[in-house]
Amino acid sequence: MNSKKANRLLYPILILSAVLSCKKTVNNTNNNNGTVPDTTVTITPPHENPLAATIGFFGNDWSAKTFSAPPFTIANKPTATADATITVDMSNIITRVPKYVFGNNSNLWMGQIVNQSALTNYITDLSPNIIRGPGGSISDIYFWNASTAPSDVPATMYDGNGNAVAAGYWYGQNSQDWTLALVNYYQLLQMAKATGILTINYAYARYGTGPTPVATAAHLAADWVRYDNGRTKYWEIGNEDNGNWEASYQIDVSKNHDNQPQIITGDLYGQHFKIFADSMRAAAQQIGATIFIGAQLLDAEAPSWADATDKTWNQGVLTQAGNTADFFIIHDYFTPYNTNSTASDILSSALTVPSNAINYVKQQLTQYGVSTKPVALTEWNIFATGSKQMVSNVAGIHAVMTLGELIKNQFGEASRWDLANGWSNGDDQGMFNIGDEPNAAAWNPRPAFYHMYYFQKYFGDKMVDVTVAPNAGILSYASSFSSGESGIVVVNTGTAAKTVKINIKNFRFGTNYYWYTLTGGSDNGEFSGAVFVNGIGPSNSTGGPSNYATIKANAAAIQNNIMIAMPGRSVSFIAVENQK
Repeated sequence: MNSKKANRLLYPILILSAVLSCKKTVNNTNNNNGTVPDTTVTITPPHENPLAATIGFFGNDWSAKTFSAPPFTIANKPTATADATITVDMSNIITRVPKYVFGNNSNLWMGQIVNQSALTNYITDLSPNIIRGPGGSISDIYFWNASTAPSDVPATMYDGNGNAVAAGYWYGQNSQDWTLALVNYYQLLQMAKATGILTINYAYARYGTGPTPVATAAHLAADWVRYDNGRTKYWEIGNEDNGNWEASYQIDVSKNHDNQPQIITGDLYGQHFKIFADSMRAAAQQIGATIFIGAQLLDAEAPSWADATDKTWNQGVLTQAGNTADFFIIHDYFTPYNTNSTASDILSSALTVPSNAINYVKQQLTQYGVSTKPVALTEWNIFATGSKQMVSNVAGIHAVMTLGELIKNQFGEASRWDLANGWSNGDDQGMFNIGDEPNAAAWNPRPAFYHMYYFQKYFGDKMVDVTVAPNAGILSYASSFSSGESGIVVVNTGTAAKTVKINIKNFRFGTNYYWYTLTGGSDNGEFSGAVFVNGIGPSNSTGGPSNYATIKANAAAIQNNIMIAMPGRSVSFIAVENQK
């Protein structure tokens, strides 16, 4: 064939091809607000930035998540005009989701809980992935390898008011029913398929009465690393040692033999940190284990009334040990201490505390010339008291918002305080009833359990960008599963019901979307102690449904839209099928 004639014949084909190509570059199924499957649409591929330094090695154990459609009941979509529209962009990845942000805290007064099948089954279902031990402040009066006090410790300590009180030491080799032996902490980790993060007794370096208290305490910590034999990667040196309530804060200098000051400083802690870290790393090298060691920081500027220890704590720690620590530890209880906070105040705190904390820590690292390192929030909860806030559905909503904000602000690890505590007329931070709550079975889960359980099931392995307009009291956190689905959490922080529409960009839609909606009850004003899952509530007056694992999801066909009815103070956990 003549080459010029052949080229003329190809012109119409090339033009048609160009037209079709232009159609395929449309970035969304715009003719249906991004909610109708359309194979002609080109999806902008997801863009993922390197993992943030504040996550760092806590992200090494990241794993892909696969969503499987649950048993479901067909539900009607709301037909009301949307009060808010959520737009999810699956191409804009904020971060991989570190598995260790879902952690919790054990403690030594829970009892030998490995024989409590109800509780261990709940914890396994919760899948916290990491459980901190041995406790909070009692970590600094804990001797992991003993059942009685060593000979070089005092009989009394100073309390927060400077009064001498009985020391009240705790022991890892105590097998009595009322405490948790170290061997059973390790067994709990196995049963829950979780890893550990351990807090060693730093304060022994302060109150020890022997000739070399710092070296002796560091050696005890190193011996624990050797005994642990590689089971635990993450170690904290002490707990809140700046606080006047801690065993480390004030010592009897007449019993000290290495000229330590009466009151601790961040500079002193930083000096001691390096000694502990050297001993523990040497022990880890001996057994061929890799460990990461964390130092304590404050996550906000000390108030004007604070003492010199708090005001100079970060400066001292970072100047002395900032480049020695592998990660940094903070604690935060979000709401003002011992205050009868409102529901609005509690929920608002979830939106401000994580971002303020991470930004402050990064600013402090920069100020004192330390490179950004992973950040672990190893204790968090609320301090609100007086209206049973801590055991309420509002606390569950707060937990959902906190998880979303921790992921968005790229924390490496977080452990909620704690698995079980004490009723105290509802001022109980425990996720489970330790057995002293009236009219409730032992280990009965509080609402926060249900909220955190469904969050993990319906949130994928990568957080993606989401916007809400208008805000209208509606919040959202969105994700992608490696199997392709979109996982979306929607929170109604207000008391009025809302209708919400969801658009998803850069996503090929499948057939259905599935959801669970969690709401509170009508008891106890705005702080209901009950939670209902798709309308199914507890058999007792508090907690949630015992059959939570088998409750069917609501489901609807995607067709032209995704709509969700959001009752006041509720959370919906949504999964949207993708086109396979």
